[in-house]
Amino acid sequence: MRIMKRPNILLTGTPGVGKTTLGKELAQRTGLTYVNVGDLAQEGQLFDGFDEEYQCPILDEDRVVDELEDKMGDGGVIIDYHGCDFFPERWFHIVFVLRTDNTNLYNRLESRGYIGKKLQDNVQCEIFQTIFEEAMEAYKEEIVHQLPSNTPEDLERNLDQIVQWTEQWMKDNN
Repeated sequence: MRIMKRPNILLTGTPGVGKTTLGKELAQRTGLTYVNVGDLAQEGQLFDGFDEEYQCPILDEDRVVDELEDKMGDGGVIIDYHGCDFFPERWFHIVFVLRTDNTNLYNRLESRGYIGKKLQDNVQCEIFQTIFEEAMEAYKEEIVHQLPSNTPEDLERNLDQIVQWTEQWMKDNN
């Protein structure tokens, strides 16, 4: 394993919790590289079919991992995706699961055009803490943290906390 000078961070959570907003701003404040897995998959056509029920492409997880492997080995990457259990555990130094109040989440997803089963299933995913449980099973418990993501104040607090953690990690590991 190569020595990394900068940490790798996973931002995960149900669609609509604010991963992309947080990830892009975090990259600006820390100089880390931001990767939105959905955008990466779209650009490289890293799909394995189409889900008729949810009307979206099915991610080819193996190809995504292959695509990211070298970049992750160098460190300094923020990954943004609503799933997390297919990424190698060794990639991440810390995992943040963003959580949003169900009413806020419903409104955010509705404004994105989510309807019917897709809308209901994503809100239920948040209610049942599905992504948090997935993260707890996939990674060491001590690196998985939940962050509230309801208000602009939450966003600012989360940014401050993660920037501070990143700076401390770099002091401790360089």
